[in-house]
Amino acid sequence: MFKRKCKITFITHGATVHTMEGIICDTDKYPKLNEFGEEEIEKVCGYLENRAVAYDTIYTSASARCTQSAQIIAKLFKKKITIIDLPARNHGEWHGRSYSDLFDEFGPQVILKTPEGGESIQDFNERVMSVINKLVEENKGNRIIVVTTPDVVQAVIASALELTPLNQFKNLIKTGTLTQISYFEDDWASVIYSDYMPI
Repeated sequence: MFKRKCKITFITHGATVHTMEGIICDTDKYPKLNEFGEEEIEKVCGYLENRAVAYDTIYTSASARCTQSAQIIAKLFKKKITIIDLPARNHGEWHGRSYSDLFDEFGPQVILKTPEGGESIQDFNERVMSVINKLVEENKGNRIIVVTTPDVVQAVIASALELTPLNQFKNLIKTGTLTQISYFEDDWASVIYSDYMPI
């Protein structure tokens, strides 16, 4: 039988003015959550409270939209947040552009392109999993929360399900949603659920 090492509940930050318009934003300090984003995270808190599951640590990416979301969640559990080095993908010259414009210009293959001054999808995935694997090893036997960006959640799901870079973006992850993954011995992972949006 599989021996579980760690269970991680990934929570995507609430909506911002950029996410609602599909704008790529690599900046950590801006934008913060808008009113709708705050409502999304309050619904996440309601779901977590109803489940009554204890979590050992709440980790968050450093961006304002993530830390703001994490602070709302941490207040529910009366815990401090721990900031980790888990930024969104660096999109280089694509920063500030919309995803729809990029798809119009390059088609679906844009996923495989590396923007000037940016990060390839392969490098991004490797960077994300390096951080997650370290968290798993440091939290054996624990249940933890990681508040982060939708593209980070796509990367961890892609790793667990062995999806190709092109296919990982077919798995839509929205703001204000929960994804849970159990990590086991022998480098095996199981996606329990993904992109769950509390009503």
